[in-house]
Amino acid sequence: MDIVLSNSSGEPIYQQIVAQIKGHIMSGTLAAGDALPSMRLLAQQLRISVITTKRAYEELERDGFIENFTGRGCFVQQQNPDFIREETIRQTEELLGKACEKARLGGLTLEEMKEMLELMYGGNTDA
Repeated sequence: MDIVLSNSSGEPIYQQIVAQIKGHIMSGTLAAGDALPSMRLLAQQLRISVITTKRAYEELERDGFIENFTGRGCFVQQQNPDFIREETIRQTEELLGKACEKARLGGLTLEEMKEMLELMYGGNTDA
């Protein structure tokens, strides 16, 4: 499991960890029952505080992505396909919202945006 942190990102480190682990789970890179690195090990690997990894794991557990078993560690939780779809929709809406805001500020029309979306979405039929 690769996690890449950016100090130049405006996003807090724990949120970067959460987003990337969620991405790995939603893409199937991490499957139900897979063990996550211990909080200490992940902190060492990323050269960050254990408190930061603890906060990320707590958020993932609260959101239903992982389970924490005392003395055994954290494991990927079985995911409901409807939940995965809802999370995908939520993330897509968030990204599209940012794209629309950028387009409006740049003076692009809705038709131009639709054309770009059709080209980009149609250009990747593997998904």
